[in-house]
Amino acid sequence: MTRLPLTDGTDDDTAEFTPEDPVDDAALFATDLELGYGDETVVDCEDLVVPAGEVTALVGPNGSGKSTLLKGLSAELDPGAGTVLLDGRRVQERSAKALARELGLLAQENDAPGGLTVADLVTHGRYPHRGFLDPLTEADHEAVDRAIDLAGVDHLRETPLAELSGGQKQLAFVAMALAQETDVLLLDEPTTFLDLHHQLRVMEVVRTLNREADVTVCVVLHDLQQAARFADYLVALHDGSVYDWGPPADVVTEELLADVFDVDAAVSFDAEHGEPRIVPRQPLD
Repeated sequence: MTRLPLTDGTDDDTAEFTPEDPVDDAALFATDLELGYGDETVVDCEDLVVPAGEVTALVGPNGSGKSTLLKGLSAELDPGAGTVLLDGRRVQERSAKALARELGLLAQENDAPGGLTVADLVTHGRYPHRGFLDPLTEADHEAVDRAIDLAGVDHLRETPLAELSGGQKQLAFVAMALAQETDVLLLDEPTTFLDLHHQLRVMEVVRTLNREADVTVCVVLHDLQQAARFADYLVALHDGSVYDWGPPADVVTEELLADVFDVDAAVSFDAEHGEPRIVPRQPLD
């Protein structure tokens, strides 16, 4: 990938990018990023751009560093080296609450007391906008209603989480993340373990949010075909580094399937739907 400048040439590494910078349209930008646990480096990323107003999918095999990278982008994991910028400022500069007003994160594993109803859970998404003991405002109630409606769980509003199916519960957590009303939303494998109906429902919610509210989305997905269908850009990770970045039609190739996923596959372009089609043949040794 092409190297991108970190700053506008000043000594202040928190300076915002000037309009001529090639990452001017980036909601999130990472450079020289090293992430890991203890002495083990899991992600070693030279440059990464998440374009503003688009859906970007992180794809790659198990262990390629997708979830770790998302944790680094959200400031949940501090980098051993390098920088992550949100709208031109380091993510670590903000307090946790201030960051949560700008960037939402739906983790891979979510848990909440089973006695909570869907409405109770979604209300928790408003915490960045309220004081600890402040009552819900009219704006809070409206945001919760919009999130529940967008996620398609209005009929489950008063249902306890313990009574939901896995797919319904995931949509409830998606609604909670939507209630934060952030400009950037990070989703870590939101479709894993869901049946096909609920997978498509979650991804349709993502696209609707992006198109109607101009929210920038960065989502980790296991299904490469699904990522190619719903995302504007793909970031393909291999052994913790970026193998390729760009529109799905450019990134999804037979070489990618072989080099990154160890799969022999045929790749063609579906002009009617505007997306690549993958036909796996066999695993590679």
